[in-house]
Amino acid sequence: MSNMKMKARLKGDVVKVKAVAKHDMLTYDQAKSKGVDANFITHISATANGKVVYDVSTSQFWSKNPQFKFVFKGAAKGDKVSITWVDLKGNTVTESKKIR
Repeated sequence: MSNMKMKARLKGDVVKVKAVAKHDMLTYDQAKSKGVDANFITHISATANGKVVYDVSTSQFWSKNPQFKFVFKGAAKGDKVSITWVDLKGNTVTESKKIR
């Protein structure tokens, strides 16, 4: 099962990336009411051709299965975009997609 869905398309010289991270994103309040530990994505970064093209710290205030998108230049069709996210418990997920 995949932990992320993503699309990467080249239009002109700009790559448009759309992604959905599959994560429960349990806030501290939600976790307390369920009797479990809070856990949400805290950092997301993306690379293409060895360069960081997206880097963001996130918080507990994103919804379950957060969607995000970004654009960048400097890649061609067939190149790969890799997105990595890390959650509060230290779990790391990395997935790659070819640019279409």
